[in-house]
Amino acid sequence: MAEALAQKLGGSDWEICSAGSRPAGYIHRYAIAAMAELGIDLSSRRSKGITEFLGGSFDYVITVCDGAKEDCPVFPNAGTMLHWPTDDPASMRDDPEAGMAVARRVRGELEEKLATLMRQDARGKTEA
Repeated sequence: MAEALAQKLGGSDWEICSAGSRPAGYIHRYAIAAMAELGIDLSSRRSKGITEFLGGSFDYVITVCDGAKEDCPVFPNAGTMLHWPTDDPASMRDDPEAGMAVARRVRGELEEKLATLMRQDARGKTEA
């Protein structure tokens, strides 16, 4: 969700990468449904592993769950490390209504934090 939201908010001014410490290889159905409510299609995306990006240079590395923060390798070329703890909608596997509620809440939290970060960074632009 974070990758798609950042791409939507940042447009071509930002290069966005997303990865997990324990990728499932697919995007969870609650995330797909929550993002579809915003008109964003995640159905053809896959979850990626963090090892795909080791050695890369990043302005920001953001972890979004406590497990990822603990498992996240050091990115020596990261400008800023941020931790935004969120709940995992997939943890509600047996309760679709609760899972969707968590997915919607997390989506909103991430969208708000990403928008704030992007406004503050502004990629060198000034607001008119």
